[in-house]
Amino acid sequence: MDARDLRIIERSLGLLGPRVIARLVVVAAVAVAALASGCIKPVLSPDEDRTQFDRYDGIRAQYAPQYISDEFGIRRPNLRMRLGQKE
Repeated sequence: MDARDLRIIERSLGLLGPRVIARLVVVAAVAVAALASGCIKPVLSPDEDRTQFDRYDGIRAQYAPQYISDEFGIRRPNLRMRLGQKE
């Protein structure tokens, strides 16, 4: 970048009012906070019981795992077995 480019950038920033700059700072802060909060530990671990019936199903060998891998190896929720009729 040469001096001409810097003057163009300074002039374009001068055209933005202080309110616009303040709004951009707030939006950037919210975006950083949202991205940082995505790295927290989940509330429920996969090892804990999901419902009051999980222990009952586990004792009777009807426990359905929370996730299964499909034919392509992609991890998917096991909705069909978890929500279907029990034998």
